[in-house]
Amino acid sequence: MDSEAEEFFTEFYPRLAGWCRGLVDDDATAHDVASEAFTRLWSRWRTVDRPESYLFSVAANLVKDHWRAREHERSAVRGLLAGRREYAPAADQGFDLRSLVEALPKRLRVPVLLYYYAGLPVSEIAAVLHRRPNTVKGDLHQARERLRMALRGLHEIST
Repeated sequence: MDSEAEEFFTEFYPRLAGWCRGLVDDDATAHDVASEAFTRLWSRWRTVDRPESYLFSVAANLVKDHWRAREHERSAVRGLLAGRREYAPAADQGFDLRSLVEALPKRLRVPVLLYYYAGLPVSEIAAVLHRRPNTVKGDLHQARERLRMALRGLHEIST
């Protein structure tokens, strides 16, 4: 590994691992995701124009895969428990903002993760996703509206 790559790793690994930790609620999984994202970056190190954006995009996709696997596990557990006792779906599914973000379609979820969780600017998100900046802004607006409606619906259910 060259010195530029080593410096990049030293600067960004803690930030990426911390970001992942906030999304997956587990240190080991966060480090696994961060390590895998760096592994994929190293395989393209000389050809990636924006390594930070690429790194966070890869991590966002890996987190999404983790969420999907976790949802399959929860679904299986709910299926097993359904025959034994009744449960309140909202409480059992742990609806929080993360769950609502997980439920967004990929087209909206990835820009939300990159903008709000990774702190990337719209211009970098647009470059990484091969979209126009105004398209990314529109996707973020649509995601916020969906989240607002979902939160409103949850509030009405709980009252």
